[in-house]
Amino acid sequence: MPHPLFVLNGSNLNLLGRREPHLYGATTLAEIQQRTERLAVELDLACDFRQTNHEGVMVDWLQEAFLKDAAVIINPAGFSFGCVPVFDALKLIQRPLIEVHITNIHKRPEPHRHSLVSLAATGVICGLGPVGYLLAVRAVADALAT
Repeated sequence: MPHPLFVLNGSNLNLLGRREPHLYGATTLAEIQQRTERLAVELDLACDFRQTNHEGVMVDWLQEAFLKDAAVIINPAGFSFGCVPVFDALKLIQRPLIEVHITNIHKRPEPHRHSLVSLAATGVICGLGPVGYLLAVRAVADALAT
């Protein structure tokens, strides 16, 4: 039976491909979802890919992931920087928790450099574009196999 994997995306990521393409590129979230789900199936993971612009919804999904004993890949976007309820919900996760950012947040302006989410994450992938999601799926699969 495939292990559950939640891939959760935060605010404004629904506009990938159109939003600030000089930063985020032309790849849409739907394209990232297709690639991520395809790889997850190959690695025997049951991928549940979601996006929200609402903090409370993200908290609900993280609680659901905890109750289902799921691994989590999260691109928290704007929820990264000081969103304590999301951070508290992330601390519930018992399986691998990988934080993904399309851009290198360490090269961004000061308000976008320090992710609170990183304090709860097993690992962080940033600055590699959409391929970061695929690397995160592989990292989850490897961690679950050990």
